[in-house]
Amino acid sequence: MRSDQIPSSKPDEADRELLSRPATSLITARKKGTGVRAWLLLDSTGQAQTVEVGKHAIMRRTGLPARDLRILDPLLSYPSTVLGRERAIVINLEHIKAIITAQEVLLLNSKDPSVTPFVEELQKRLTFHFHATKAQFEFVALEACLEAACSCLEIEAKTLEQEAHPALDKLTSKISTLNLERVRQIKSRLVAITGRVQKVRDELEHLLDDDEDMAEMYLTEKLVNLENSTASSFSNGDEMEDDPPEMDDSLPVEASREGGHGASSSYDPDIQADIPHVHHPFSALSRTLTSTTRSAMSKHLDVEELEMLLEAYFVQVDGTLNKLSAV
Repeated sequence: MRSDQIPSSKPDEADRELLSRPATSLITARKKGTGVRAWLLLDSTGQAQTVEVGKHAIMRRTGLPARDLRILDPLLSYPSTVLGRERAIVINLEHIKAIITAQEVLLLNSKDPSVTPFVEELQKRLTFHFHATKAQFEFVALEACLEAACSCLEIEAKTLEQEAHPALDKLTSKISTLNLERVRQIKSRLVAITGRVQKVRDELEHLLDDDEDMAEMYLTEKLVNLENSTASSFSNGDEMEDDPPEMDDSLPVEASREGGHGASSSYDPDIQADIPHVHHPFSALSRTLTSTTRSAMSKHLDVEELEMLLEAYFVQVDGTLNKLSAV
């Protein structure tokens, strides 16, 4: 190597600027591009906390595979989806991107202005539910998600309908480049929103047609059944060889961000902090039962409550689709 190619031991201007940054800034910069995202965590009482964690921490806490988390990625254009999994419900409906468990809701893009009203409404419902009812937590959260998405589509469709009729009337009375362009834009918006409404309708119809898919969403009942089955197994003398240690499903805080709808997690580079830990019996109990047993338990759940909930929003979104077809 020639002498002019030997790197200087003195830091250049860029290095000096980097070295002058606070330690937390270096940590945050190092975490960029590693899947760290801001999540708003709402517990069953409606209390909220904003944390920044990587996808592996979310996977451990919710039991979801990476492919399910990709559905929620704001940078990817996945169609409307509602998935029931062993320990969680995945919601990707319009601007609502959330994971619902039997104890909490994890919400992406909570700082989006279009999501803020939903967060406030969800907190109100969770607080009321905690103090006044014994309904299953996950269905309170699920209904809030469905209502927000379906209402958003309904309002957008109504606005388009109100714009379409005057534009068509103007074009009928006078054919001009301006009027033609106006109608063309409305037609383009009509096609786009019709596709979105159709996808939400199809997703709800698919769930309503499959009792097993609906049964998967009864997270609280599955949790209770697992506990009862495990207790019964031990009371009957069944023994497991060596109980594996329960996995820690708390969310390690990997970075911090100010703001949000609740307290924001703080980061200490020398301490691995955790957000409030929520115990998930699924982590340990599910290992005592085979997947066949869990599936059988899901099939025996009465899905009438959820069926009525989904049916109500199916009717709403189907009505929206009919209105769009008439424009």
